[in-house]
Amino acid sequence: MEVLIIQKEAFEEMAAKFCRFTERVDAILAKQGGKSLNAWMDNQEVCRQLNISPRTLQTLCDNGTLAYSQINHKVFYKPEDVMRIVKPVENRRKNPAT
Repeated sequence: MEVLIIQKEAFEEMAAKFCRFTERVDAILAKQGGKSLNAWMDNQEVCRQLNISPRTLQTLCDNGTLAYSQINHKVFYKPEDVMRIVKPVENRRKNPAT
């Protein structure tokens, strides 16, 4: 582990900028109708909701059936997009292609 020492003033300036950044993000989310990043679903939640495997979820993303957003290496899904594909997934499970 590498230890980095910075001056107190530099740290306080950085912390203040981060606070201003989070306030701006909150303001943007409020303008978007109160949407929140907490409402987004991750891979595990989507698999549980749709009762599918992670590989099936990957296929749904790859073929464009399910839209997603990626931040760094983490993938997120809008709940409304997941709910939109519930019926097609259920229909496919009932009537598998031959």
